[in-house]
Amino acid sequence: MRTYLRYWSMVFTVSLVLASFSWAGDVDFRKGFSSVAAKARPAVVFVQVEKQVSMEGYPFFNNPYEFFGEGFFERFGGQGRQNRRPPQQMFKQMGQGSGFLISKDGYILTNTHVVGDVDKITVRLTDGREFVAKRIGADSKTEVALIKIEGSDFPCLAIGDPSKLEIGEWCIAIGNPFGLKETLTVGVVSAKGRNNIGITDYEDFIQTDAAINPGNSGGPLLNIDGEVVGINTAIYSRSGGYMGIGFAVPIDMAMQIKEQLATKGKVTRGFIGIAMNPGEVSQQMAESFGRKEAGGVLVAEITEGSPAEKAGLKSGDIIVELNGKKVDDNLTFRKTIANMTPGSVIKLGIFRDGKTRAVSVTVGQFPDDPADNSGIAGESASITSKLGMDVQDLDSELAGRLGYEGQKGVVITEVQGGSLAEEAGLKPGMLILEVNRKDVTTVRQFEAEMRKVKGDNLLLRVKADARTVFVNIKLN
Repeated sequence: MRTYLRYWSMVFTVSLVLASFSWAGDVDFRKGFSSVAAKARPAVVFVQVEKQVSMEGYPFFNNPYEFFGEGFFERFGGQGRQNRRPPQQMFKQMGQGSGFLISKDGYILTNTHVVGDVDKITVRLTDGREFVAKRIGADSKTEVALIKIEGSDFPCLAIGDPSKLEIGEWCIAIGNPFGLKETLTVGVVSAKGRNNIGITDYEDFIQTDAAINPGNSGGPLLNIDGEVVGINTAIYSRSGGYMGIGFAVPIDMAMQIKEQLATKGKVTRGFIGIAMNPGEVSQQMAESFGRKEAGGVLVAEITEGSPAEKAGLKSGDIIVELNGKKVDDNLTFRKTIANMTPGSVIKLGIFRDGKTRAVSVTVGQFPDDPADNSGIAGESASITSKLGMDVQDLDSELAGRLGYEGQKGVVITEVQGGSLAEEAGLKPGMLILEVNRKDVTTVRQFEAEMRKVKGDNLLLRVKADARTVFVNIKLN
C-alpha cells in the first residue's frame, strides 16, 4: 500500500511540474528569446572600420624569417641591391565588429580592439541607415571604447545589473559574427569575476557559453529581461572559433569607463604603487607572516617614490582593511583603488610584525609610463608577454658569449612557439637595440618604450648574426 501511494504521489508531482513548464513555455520560454531579440536588435549596430597602411614593395621586407635566413644578400643579388626599394605603396585595411546604442543621442559602446587605431568608423543600424562615427575615447586596459553618431531618438538598450546575475542564468549574445549581421545566440552565465586571464589589465569578466565568434566583439550580452549586462569581448579558443567559453566586460564597469571617456576622452585611475603577491593569502601563507586569519592583500614590492612608499608601506605587509572595510582579495582591492580619485586620502589597515596598524595614503594618478612599475597591482599585462617572449639585460658575460661586446640593448632569452614573436622571426640570442626608433639599453627602459606603443604596429631594430635589421610586428 505504501509503495502504491508513493507511486501515485510521484506521478502527481511530475504532472504538476510538466504542467508548470507548459504554462511557463506559453508565457516566458516559448517567446522569451524572440521578445528579447525584438526589443534589443534595433539598438545593436554593425561597426566597420578602415585604415590606410603601408606595404613595402619587396615581399621579404614583410617576412622577418627571410631577414635572418642564410644567404640573404646572395639571394637578392648582393650588397648593392638591398637599398633598391620601389616606392612605398598604400592599401586600405578593413575590419568589422559590433556595438550597441546606450543613449538616444547616439552614444555607442564597443571594444577598443574594434575601433582602435583606425582612420574611419562606419556604423550601420538594423534599419539600414549608415553613419560615420566619431571615436570619443578608448581604454585599452578594460577593452571598453565609446563612439558616437550624430542624430536623435535612436533606439537604445536598458542597462542591467551584473551583480544580480546568477551562475546558470540565461543570457543572450547579439552581434555580427563573421559579418553575419544581427545574429542571436543563447547560453547561460558560466562564471563571474573571471580574472588573471591575460586579456586586459583590469579583468572581472562574465563567462558565458552563448556562442561568440569573431565579429561579435563589442556586441551586448543580455539577460532574459533584455537588459545589457556585459560587452562581448573575447573567447577562449584553440581553433579561432567558438569553443563554449566567451568573456564579457560587466556593463557596470563599462559605464564607469564610459562616463570618463565622455567627459575627459580618457580614463584616470587611482595609484598607490604596490605590487600585489599573486593569488590569495591562504591560511598557510598568513601564518608564515604571523597572522592567524587568511585573506587580505600581500604586498610583494613597493614602487620607488610612490604614495605607498611615502606612507611607509613595506614589502611583506598584509593589507587587511580599506577605509574600515575588510579586504578579501587582490581583484576587489585593485578595482577599488583604480576607481579612487587621485588626491583622495584612504585609510589602510595593515598587518606587520604581529600587529595591525592604520596607515593613511594619498592616492596618486596611475602613471602613463609603466617604468614606474605596476601601479596598484603589478599584474599589468605587458606587450612583451603579448608578443610571447622574454628579455633580459645584456651583461658582460652574455655579451662575450653572444658576440655583442661593446653593444647596448636587451637580449631575447625565450620565444614561445606560435607566438607573435616567433611569427616575426625573433629568436633567443637576438639583441634588441630600438623600440619604435628609441634606443633601449635595459629591460626597464625596454618595457617603458613598449608601453608607449600606440596602435597595433611595433617596430624593433634587432641585431642578429652580425646584421642589424628592422622588424615590423602587427600586434593585432
